[in-house]
Amino acid sequence: MTGRLNVILSLISHYKYLIVCVIGVLIVGLIDENSFLKRFQLEMQISDLKSEINKYTEQYEADSRQLNELKRHPKAIEKIARERYFMKADDEDIYVLSDDKKPIETNNEATE
Repeated sequence: MTGRLNVILSLISHYKYLIVCVIGVLIVGLIDENSFLKRFQLEMQISDLKSEINKYTEQYEADSRQLNELKRHPKAIEKIARERYFMKADDEDIYVLSDDKKPIETNNEATE
């Protein structure tokens, strides 16, 4: 038992600087609050947030163009009312066609 302990202690004393450096790199690289792992996670979060900012910027620009169109042309209000809210003039009819397929309902009560 003491032989093994002496071998371990001699290895530790011989490689003490290497062991300290390895432990320091592990602490800085993986465990620390400012570790490389945490930095990588934050970089990924930053890229996600930048893409979200780009998406909202494009949406803002599209909405701004549409708002300017509504302010300039009164016919644009009528167009949006017809397309989105299915509004119509008094003398016209609107037919809404849908491609949605309804599921086939089986009537199990009739077979019993």
